[in-house]
Amino acid sequence: MPSFFKNRKSKKDSQQDAENQSGNNSVKNIYSSLSANLDTIKQKTGNSSDIMIRQLKMGENFDIKIAIVYVEGIVDNQSIQEFLLESIMKDNHKETVNKQNVFDLISEDMITIGDVSSINTWNDLFLSLLAGDTLILVDEIDQALTVGTKGGERRAIAESSTQMVVRGPKEAFTESIGTNIAMVRRIIKSPDLWVESMKIGRITQTDITMMYIHGIANDEIIKEIRQRLHKIDIDSILESGYIQQLIEDQTITTFPTIYDTERPDIVAGNLLEGRIAIFVDGTPFVLIAPAVFIQFFQSPEDYYVRFDISTSIRFLRIVMFLISLIAPAAYVAVTTFHQEMVPTQLIVAIAAQREAVPFPAFVEALLMEVTFEILREAGIRLPKAIGSAVSIVGALVIGQAAVQASIVSPAMVIIVSITAIANFATPSFAMAISIRLIRFLFMICAAVFGFYGIILALLMMVVHLCSLRSFGIPYMAPLAPFIPSNNEDTVVRLPWWTLRKRPRLISANTRREGINQRPNPPSSRGMVNGNLEEGDNNET
Repeated sequence: MPSFFKNRKSKKDSQQDAENQSGNNSVKNIYSSLSANLDTIKQKTGNSSDIMIRQLKMGENFDIKIAIVYVEGIVDNQSIQEFLLESIMKDNHKETVNKQNVFDLISEDMITIGDVSSINTWNDLFLSLLAGDTLILVDEIDQALTVGTKGGERRAIAESSTQMVVRGPKEAFTESIGTNIAMVRRIIKSPDLWVESMKIGRITQTDITMMYIHGIANDEIIKEIRQRLHKIDIDSILESGYIQQLIEDQTITTFPTIYDTERPDIVAGNLLEGRIAIFVDGTPFVLIAPAVFIQFFQSPEDYYVRFDISTSIRFLRIVMFLISLIAPAAYVAVTTFHQEMVPTQLIVAIAAQREAVPFPAFVEALLMEVTFEILREAGIRLPKAIGSAVSIVGALVIGQAAVQASIVSPAMVIIVSITAIANFATPSFAMAISIRLIRFLFMICAAVFGFYGIILALLMMVVHLCSLRSFGIPYMAPLAPFIPSNNEDTVVRLPWWTLRKRPRLISANTRREGINQRPNPPSSRGMVNGNLEEGDNNET
């Protein structure tokens, strides 16, 4: 028995030694032999078929061997053909090139692509190669040139599919991190828009970029986000949701504490308020931190229309939030405990409908809510051509059949339908799905304690929300703690000429606009009309 554990321990130690040895090999310098370098690349990549190697000869006597290495599919083939191969194969420096100056000659006189750098370690070589760069290796030189030729097939910029607006920009982010950063650069043309890049993921080596406006963003928040990103030690990052779950303040909560969006105008607006954006290569969803609760009920269209319209729409969203949260629970509480709170004719009609229903109100509500969640999930996963049809037909057929079979009452079908429609009115999907989960907790409290249970659940939810933090910023700010100067853009949105200051807890520079920005025309409409009438009299 002891020998068995001893063998297991030695096997584990040998695996760790092999990993350490492979890690040490990854930082070794490139060989001076071209054939040895190419053999190492083939061996390390498993002789993959998409690793393209083109060997050429240079010099007056064709005695200088070079190789061009790239990965098919993630490079721009036209750039390689026109700016690399043609330049090297023309070889206009045959008389002057030799083994001593060939490396400098290729990098300085032959390559017409701007992004060129030299590397000398295997780790940097494979990072550049698998990122879409092209490598140039020269025989008897222990360095390599990396040329920026990233390209390949990518999705074009299209309209946002998750955050629709009637008025405002229509473009949305793509899966290319370079394209996404450029889209924000086109909106904010300031040298103070700073970008910090890093790679996270031991295997995937995913490009992560942190963007903020220097002088507006809070340095302490920037430092905190940077530290949390550098602490991540994981083998893969496939989407921004990985980063969101690894850097958030509170993990035991259904409420999102980091905002995500695929619209460049939303990212630009939040950067101008002092927030930090986190871009992840391979996903169109950009993270914005820190986030507050009221932010998830705001739409970019609120800032493109008049303040009275946007304020009324925000009030409507808050009402829809409350309906989607407690409507089924209120129905359960009324029909179970508090019949006296409903007008007599209405409660008699509801009682007549429920007379043939064999289940209590809680089971009835639970059954309908779970059924509707199944239909909604099925509608999302099915192809677009039949997804919407299945969800609508399924809801109509199942609802009508359930009523005729006396499983549920018609009033419950109406309540569940209104709840679902109200839930769709929430601009943020992350907040909407949180409400869908908490709704079941409210239904349980209502079934046990009635309206007292609903009030108790609301108090617990408010206490929980007030306890949350997003990178040190209170989640309910500026409502709790109450900051009067920052409540101009919360539930209500005052005119732009009154929004002089940025959020105090988030921004380092709270000054947003100058004074006296209210429109003040020099002449009234009556004076203009009077001048027009005087001009008409002169003409006659």
